[in-house]
Amino acid sequence: MTKKNLSVKELEHLALKMRRNVIDICMQRGGYAGQGVALADLGASLYFHELRPDGKGWYHDIFVNSNGHDAIMCYSAFAEQGLYTMDELRTYNADGTEVDMSPCEGRRGFIITMGSLGQGPSQAAGIAYGERLRGSDKRVYCLLSDGELQEGNVWEAAMFAGHHKLSNLTFMIDNNDLQAGGSPKKILGVEPVPEKFQAFGFATRRIDGNSVSEILEAFAEARRTKDKPFAIVCDTKLFQGCDYMQERFPAAHYMSGEPEDWHAALDELDGKLAAFPN
Repeated sequence: MTKKNLSVKELEHLALKMRRNVIDICMQRGGYAGQGVALADLGASLYFHELRPDGKGWYHDIFVNSNGHDAIMCYSAFAEQGLYTMDELRTYNADGTEVDMSPCEGRRGFIITMGSLGQGPSQAAGIAYGERLRGSDKRVYCLLSDGELQEGNVWEAAMFAGHHKLSNLTFMIDNNDLQAGGSPKKILGVEPVPEKFQAFGFATRRIDGNSVSEILEAFAEARRTKDKPFAIVCDTKLFQGCDYMQERFPAAHYMSGEPEDWHAALDELDGKLAAFPN
């Protein structure tokens, strides 16, 4: 596992490598590349700074990823950890692969079955409650999407977490204003997200989800917060950090793309990696 407590610059460099991994993985058969690229800063900060290692090659703290689409971000981090090889990850979404677009419980790196949206917050709240009953100091983190906020069980979980004052629980909402059918604003609006979680007893912070420094500050505030769960509302846009793809596919919830598009994205990211200050 890569060392913990990397600097902001080191995390930014790692996020850039994760973006490249996402493109490399998805260019084989398509996938949720836009989300993976956009979440690289959050993923780098979570996996390589916030989650405490257990001394046995994994983590003491617990991460529940609710949204199956976002597994691509996890895979991009796992490549940097050495949990998967890139050759393995290039089988993403292939027949018979163990690298599923929406992983099942027990796959390397995943503790819940993803893909049935809205389930993760309830599972994370239950795990956080159980860890507190055990007297454990483990913290529980749950990544979910803004589209999931349209589901009632998310708010049942929020009600439970607020009622039990689960200060060991942090929700991270990928607030990218896009779901499969378009913008939530046009389908079923979810804003104002922070105020809604506050009404359920959460402390909240809204951040730029592509600013490593803001992400780290939000995590630190969550750790300091007592007697309340914490919700970090992460404003992101698809493909943030890869200009070519963001301009070419600004609303690509899922994409396959032409070879020239993937290679143009790789060329851009390779250039950014080469120019990244040491």
